[in-house]
Parts: sequence; structure tokens; C-alpha cells
Amino acid sequence: MTKKTQVGLIFGGNSSEYEVSIISGRNIYKAIDKEKFDVHPIWITNEGYFANEEESFKVLEDPSYQVKNPHKVHNISNLIELENLPEIDVFFPIVHGNLGEDGVLQGLFRLMNKPFVGDDVLAAAVTMDKEFTKILAQRVGVPVADWIAIKRFEYDDKNNDKLDYEKVAEKLGRDMFVKPSNQGSSVGVSHVTNADEYAAALKEAFKYDDKVLVEETVPGTEVETAVLGNDKPIVAGVGQITNAKGSFYSYKNKYDDNSTSKLQIPADLPQEIIDTIRRNARKVYEVTECSGMARIDSMLTPGGKVVLTEVNALPGFTNISMYPKLFEEAGVPYTELITRLIEVGMERFDHKKTLLHKHD
Repeated sequence: MTKKTQVGLIFGGNSSEYEVSIISGRNIYKAIDKEKFDVHPIWITNEGYFANEEESFKVLEDPSYQVKNPHKVHNISNLIELENLPEIDVFFPIVHGNLGEDGVLQGLFRLMNKPFVGDDVLAAAVTMDKEFTKILAQRVGVPVADWIAIKRFEYDDKNNDKLDYEKVAEKLGRDMFVKPSNQGSSVGVSHVTNADEYAAALKEAFKYDDKVLVEETVPGTEVETAVLGNDKPIVAGVGQITNAKGSFYSYKNKYDDNSTSKLQIPADLPQEIIDTIRRNARKVYEVTECSGMARIDSMLTPGGKVVLTEVNALPGFTNISMYPKLFEEAGVPYTELITRLIEVGMERFDHKKTLLHKHD
């Protein structure tokens, strides 16, 4: 009998995307190939506490389930629970947002010398920061929306020109978006068209990060594609998101059952546009040194220009998430996609073991 691979499925986390992570974790647990894998759920509570396996199973069944942290230290305070699990062969993190997809959790796996699914430390950190993603995308000729970055010390200086809506509008236009540089799922994002909205949007965005981006609004429709693999990645087809008039693809529209946004897979677009979206996605995936997986989001303008929005290195796996749906359309069913993600994570780990870290 072939020994099953032991998978540590990590979900939850103390980020604004906690609920999405629980749903993604439950979906992966239900869909994973039980003939190949034994799954050990590992729940990080919203307080940042590593729950035991029994508690982790409970929250998969009931996302509202709570457990009190018995430790005085808050962040990842019950890390010792990992030692009480059977020997884990590979970790599958589906912890969205800060401390989950920004390189922190990935660094823990590296310290533990364990393979894991998804991007490595550098790519996770770079793609979590929207400004660094933009800078690298420009380096390989992929268009991005014009922007300014505002740091916390600049925001605290009430005389800084970046806080003056009229002066910023001279560069970016009067219609713009304000967003935290290091957040996912449109958390803390605001659409602004006047000075009062601008001030309120900055205040909201700075709740989530110490660096905020102000971007020009790029008119058009949102398009996304999915990438899987390491050195020779596979780029899926393209999906299109149509938002109700006067709205954008907000956190609520991404995950609420009453979303006013509609997903179309495959996108009904000319082949030339499809090719450009997929080609740009590969360029960005490679320049940010992604491996494992990523979802690449862009705007398609009425004039046919494809403008990069962001790279999501740990996309959602909810029932309406674009990443698994795009690969399903490409002929890779959900269960097989999970298997392949685990395989490429282990392949990367095996390769890194061949590299020297000191003089031969």
C-alpha cells in the first residue's frame, strides 16, 4: 500500500480576510484527493493562536466556532501544536492577507525546512506590496495605472502636498482609487472624486497599512487569469468581471452572495486581447519570481489596453473564486488542481535541497 502524503492545511489568521480563508480551507479539505493525501487542518484563530487539530476540524464545520487563547503571547502563540501533529510532508497555507501571504508564514516553513504550496518568501512579500509589484511590472514593459505612494510620516505631515486632493488630481485626474499598499481582496479600498472623499479614503486606508497608494482610475472592465507552476508555468484562460454601474470589485462583491458583480469564464474577448492578457501575466509572474500559483488581475480599457491591477500570490478557493474556476475551464478539475499545487511545491523544495548554502 502506497503511503499517503501528510498535508498540513493552514487557514484562518489574524487578518481582514479571516472568513475567506476559513471558506477556502473548507473547500480544499473537501476536494482534496483522500486516496493520495491525509489532511491535518491547522486553524490560526483571528487572535493569532494555533489551535489543535480537534478544534481545527470544528471550525471547518462551523466557521463561527471560537476558541479562547490560553497563552499570554498572542501572535502564533501555540506554535508547539505543530509538534503534536504526525510528521507533515508538505504545508498547504491558505491564510490570506497579512502574516499569511506576505512572506511571513512562508519564512516559517523555510525555517522548519518543510515544503509548502504557493509562492516562496520573496515573491510573497513583493506581490503583497502593490507598489513594488507595479515597479517590477514596469521593468518588463507591462502597463500599470499611474500612482503616488504616501508613507505614514507623510500622512502625519498635514502640510504635505500628497494630502491635497487638488494637487494630486493634477497628476492623476479627479477620479482615483485609494488603497493600502499591503492588503488583499479590496480591503480598505475607496473610489474618490472629490476632496472630502479623498480625506476619508486616506483615513480608512491608513487603518490597514503604513503605506497607501493613490491611483488614477483606469476605465474599462476587469479581467483576470491564473498561473500554475515553477520554472515553466501554465497560464490559464481569461475571466472577465462585469460590475454594476457605479460600483467596483469590492470585498463585498468578491465574496457576498448578493454580489452585484458578474464573472464570465471564459471572457468574451478578441483573441488578440486574450493573448496580451496571458502574455503580460507570464511576464509579471516571472519578474516577481512567483512559483506555485498566482492570479493576475488587470483592467481592459475601452481602447483595448491591458493595465495590470495586482498580483494575488495566494488567491481564494471559495465557491466563486476565479483561480480554480479558470483552471477548471482549462481542463484541470478542482481536485486535480490541488494535487498539482502540492506537487509543484514539493518539486521546488526538492530542487532547493540541491543548492549549496556554504562553500563546497
